[in-house]
Amino acid sequence: MEYVLIFITAVFVNNIVLAQFLGICPFLGVSKSVPTALGMTGAVTFVMILATLVTFIIQKTILDPSGIAFMQTIAFILVIATLVQIVEIILKKATPALYQALGVFLPLITTNCCVLGVAIMVIQKDYNLLQSLVFAASTALGFGLALVIFAGIREQLALTRVPAPLQGPVISLVTAGLLAMAFMGFSGIV
Repeated sequence: MEYVLIFITAVFVNNIVLAQFLGICPFLGVSKSVPTALGMTGAVTFVMILATLVTFIIQKTILDPSGIAFMQTIAFILVIATLVQIVEIILKKATPALYQALGVFLPLITTNCCVLGVAIMVIQKDYNLLQSLVFAASTALGFGLALVIFAGIREQLALTRVPAPLQGPVISLVTAGLLAMAFMGFSGIV
């Protein structure tokens, strides 16, 4: 039951993008089409789960025992940057079309604060390794859910007539705000 609560909380109640406002750059930048949003979701999910695993192990085996927990942020950023480079190399070889579609936003996963935020949150919440991985996967799913829903809405908005003052980034931000308010409805679940 504990893992179900972690899942529901991470995906719906405390959605990393819509409730905690982490990962806004890729949320707004890669959400113009659903396939691109799905690709970014896959890349972020892979990096987030792997980064959480590696950073958890580094925290518990190196930083805490050595008394250098203050180096957490620097160590975590280095791990995440390395993992993103690996993902970039794999995507470039395996799916060049997705690599091109993600463009500049793929290297920006390195600075995507939701990946670093999850790595730090699992330490702050004092989760064990399995809870940490469930939290990371659930948070990535929540990120992807918000991204894909937003991309679908933006695709529909591209087909409609939007008043001139609301065109472009304005309607995107208004839509993101409405989507965040919709996710607030889940706050009473847990």
